[in-house]
Amino acid sequence: MSLNPPLWKASVPATKAEAQDIAAAFELGTEPQAILINEEPFDDAAMVEALYVAMPDGDLLTKLAGRAVHVALLPDVDWIKLSQEGLPPVRAGRFFVYGAHDAGTVPHGVIPIRIEAGLAFGTGHHETTALCLRVLSDLAKRRRFDNVLDLGCGTGLLAIGAVKLWRKPVLASDIDVVAVDVTKENARANSVAPMVRALTADGLTHPALAKQAPYDLIIANILAGPLTQLAPDIARALAPGGIAVLSGLLEWQENLVVSFYRPQGLILRGIRRQSHWSAVTLERPLARA
Repeated sequence: MSLNPPLWKASVPATKAEAQDIAAAFELGTEPQAILINEEPFDDAAMVEALYVAMPDGDLLTKLAGRAVHVALLPDVDWIKLSQEGLPPVRAGRFFVYGAHDAGTVPHGVIPIRIEAGLAFGTGHHETTALCLRVLSDLAKRRRFDNVLDLGCGTGLLAIGAVKLWRKPVLASDIDVVAVDVTKENARANSVAPMVRALTADGLTHPALAKQAPYDLIIANILAGPLTQLAPDIARALAPGGIAVLSGLLEWQENLVVSFYRPQGLILRGIRRQSHWSAVTLERPLARA
């Protein structure tokens, strides 16, 4: 019996410029397990491929892409692992994110994080993950954080990065039990397992997350929709002077997301952008005497 769930692949041809927008639309609108863009080296042509654990809605995908999308069931192979094994290492801020096949290429003077391919989001290759790593690197230049939450941890990359920056325990949570297992495995691979507590939770309702609050740093690299819905809970869980790093949103969604946090008393402190994606940094002001 296979240990891998069956996967469905949605494929659509596009120009290289269109491919980025289609991939973003699929990611925001259909929650794929992974998205790949295969570009032709000498032509303005690309193929966008999205992988799903259940058969996706082909009509919805066609509407999002603005053209016909082909959907097919894949053979019983760990396609996500295969697709990620060939990815190059990533340099983001002070961090160097790599897989087992790149272990011999780690340069000096970086913070190395080894992330293995698996059924969870966050290898460092997606713009939002790289943006968050850069924001964490910048924050570390100015202050320390003692109580950190990685909300929607995926592979645990950002939680592991926080541990390596500040050498403090980090609480990591995800709605997906597979992601939590992957986070624990990656924490062990990076020799920080005792410092990363990973648990399955939907939002901030889990008793362990409530007990650990207030946090002086919350990282949430999820999607614009959940970020707006979680605004009151995230704001309430931040300590005075606490920082929230929010990503998983496109540039045009920045004002929308921030508009949900301003009424909660949070102040926008910065925005970082890469391609079409953004990461916003907000702060709960210190209480006035």
